[in-house]
Amino acid sequence: MAHDDWRLRIALESPEGLLERLGLADSDADDLTDELRDHRLAVSKDGDTVFVYADSSLALERAHRLIDREVDLLGIRADIRVEHWLADEDRWDDDPPAPDIDDELLAGGHAPWEVRIPCASHDAARELADRLEQDGYGVVRRWRFVIAGCASREQADELAKRLRGEVEPGGALVWETGRNPFALFLSGLGGSSTPL
Repeated sequence: MAHDDWRLRIALESPEGLLERLGLADSDADDLTDELRDHRLAVSKDGDTVFVYADSSLALERAHRLIDREVDLLGIRADIRVEHWLADEDRWDDDPPAPDIDDELLAGGHAPWEVRIPCASHDAARELADRLEQDGYGVVRRWRFVIAGCASREQADELAKRLRGEVEPGGALVWETGRNPFALFLSGLGGSSTPL
């Protein structure tokens, strides 16, 4: 049976006492640490924030009660939030959605997708590059090759189908992944007028 990922985010004003009780500081193991381990919960910390991870909301609810009790016993203030992992969005539900990578690349003046089109001759490549520029594409031409920048995967797929080219990730992604053999020519794609 598949399980979800849940966590408690515990932002502490003074974390020392709770950290010791959770086994995150040098101290003897105590009942709370044992109890969380018995429930197969993982605990981590980042600065003054402690995270308790569980595979179900029920297990997290039990942990929440234990943590509340310890926070009360220690007399410390804590902001405790329950968070659920959104696998489709690759984020916790309390975190803001990540910006779309294609939109980020376009805003930075880079084409998120490119179509690489080999041409039969140098003259054919020049003619195709001129025609694509007139159609509003950002274009780089190198000898018999034309690289046309596209704003979306769909646009790139349509252009590749029409011109028998190959669709590849473009813009800044190419520099990071090194998957594009034409990466040396990409710096000229980042024009400020037309989206690539």
